[in-house]
Amino acid sequence: MALSDLLYPDNPKRKKELIQLHQELLDCMSTNFHATNELVGVLNEHLGCTITPVEMRKSSTVKENCEIIIRVMSEIQHQVQKIDSEMKEKLEPVLYQKLYDIKEPELEKIAIAQRVFSIIFGEATSTAAMVAIKLLGSNHLTLSVSKLISLLAQIGASVLGGVSITIIGLGLEMILHAILGAMERSQLLTAVRSYEKHLAEFKAASEKYQHAIREVTSLVRQQ
Repeated sequence: MALSDLLYPDNPKRKKELIQLHQELLDCMSTNFHATNELVGVLNEHLGCTITPVEMRKSSTVKENCEIIIRVMSEIQHQVQKIDSEMKEKLEPVLYQKLYDIKEPELEKIAIAQRVFSIIFGEATSTAAMVAIKLLGSNHLTLSVSKLISLLAQIGASVLGGVSITIIGLGLEMILHAILGAMERSQLLTAVRSYEKHLAEFKAASEKYQHAIREVTSLVRQQ
């Protein structure tokens, strides 16, 4: 037993809590990578985007993987904004406003979007128009992406940000050394509580993000 554990008997418990929190974070991040790639696939196939799918890098740190997914999520935001700009540029103001009118029938919105895509691509499917309308009209997706980007940045800067995402197979002491260094009891307790808060918010935001993506991708499956 380490000397610090003799001086602070509850440290081993706190350390195990950090390891568990770390694994929960990795599981949640992995699901987000998968959901993001699903959306990327839809955007590339139906809306002419060229976003590169991403993978978690097991040899990289939590912070580096947060930065990877932030980049692709930011690119998704950019593409949605680009679609909006194209709609605004090519439509009369009245028709453009209809796209965002909650009282307007969705079939009418799809027909308007398909008209624009036919100009852009020369030919457009109803599926492409449906996906575009869902993306443009989904405050749910817009807000969840922005929230998740903010939380990922916070997590990357947290106590576990510099730790490699791969903890399986490493010795416990090596993991703890990488995570904690020479942290004292008070610092360790603060780190656990802070990380619990980050993770709780991250899980909630991730669920909303994944649900919003499913709303878009399910349209494609139904066609």
